[in-house]
Amino acid sequence: MNRRTWTLVVAGMLALALGVLAAAVPVPMVALGPGPTYDTLGDVDGKPVVAVDGLQVFPTSGHLNMTTVSVTDRLTLFSTLGLWAAGDRQVVPRSDVFPPEKTDEQVQQENTEQFAASEANAEVAALTELRVPTRVVVGDLVPDSPAQGRLEVGDEIVAVSGQAVDSPAAVSSALASTKPGQSVTITYRRAGQQRDADVVLGSSPDRPQGLLGVRPGIEPQAGDIRISLGDIGGPSAGLMFALAVIDKLTPGNLADGRFVAGTGTIAPDGQVGPIGGIPFKMRAARDAGATVFLVPADNCAEAAANAPAGLELVRVANLQDALTGLDALSAGRTPVSCSPAA
Repeated sequence: MNRRTWTLVVAGMLALALGVLAAAVPVPMVALGPGPTYDTLGDVDGKPVVAVDGLQVFPTSGHLNMTTVSVTDRLTLFSTLGLWAAGDRQVVPRSDVFPPEKTDEQVQQENTEQFAASEANAEVAALTELRVPTRVVVGDLVPDSPAQGRLEVGDEIVAVSGQAVDSPAAVSSALASTKPGQSVTITYRRAGQQRDADVVLGSSPDRPQGLLGVRPGIEPQAGDIRISLGDIGGPSAGLMFALAVIDKLTPGNLADGRFVAGTGTIAPDGQVGPIGGIPFKMRAARDAGATVFLVPADNCAEAAANAPAGLELVRVANLQDALTGLDALSAGRTPVSCSPAA
């Protein structure tokens, strides 16, 4: 075999090896795109997204869909180039979604915690808007919680070291001056019986005060509301959860038969915060049939610049804005919209 033949053979083997690497070896990139969208008024896998027991529930109509962004991981060079060329996904460094200082499991755990917080905040905001008498409850226990074995999910929190609490914020306030290692007495009610539990507070890197290790939420004094939706992560479904709770607990129909979708974090006081990936969320909503999209005020400019045809944008800075906007649509008026200058 002469030198030229050897050169061609070696070159071919190198090309084959590079091709195999490009097709099989992951690159540090992920692709973002439209994700699933779920009707918060409906059922998923046979279970209602928002379930209400022990309270009067009213019929609803139309859709109030939450929206998501899909993340495609483990991309190869070939798949990255293909997604980039297709133009319907955004390819970004993997570190933008999975910070290198955290494990994938830690990122997943944070997303799960954010989603749980959005459910709790949505319930607080909705019940506050409706002025329904409430009680503070243990919504969840964090992993390795100092309260493990002392408190259980569903316990009503009556007081913290003798300080009566009537909201999740009041629980946090009662713990503000504590230190890790300090013992506090939690007065709680379980199965109608009031009891005390002494809990030695733990520590957390994101706060100087002691950690009780519970996620407080609120429930109606009579009845129960449960918000649940599979393996979704992140905080951006809060607004749509709150609207679903209000729609089920009040006469009339917020969507009024329309296909409404939206996004936005929500705080216990009803303030709506911005989110990422809104162009993908709007596209997913429009593809699913939505004609109205509720947009956090701080996302308005980006939304207006990327809105699909046929999707009306409604600007919301808080829960009341969303209710006012939906009421305007039902009455045939024009709601406050987004504009490129918003």
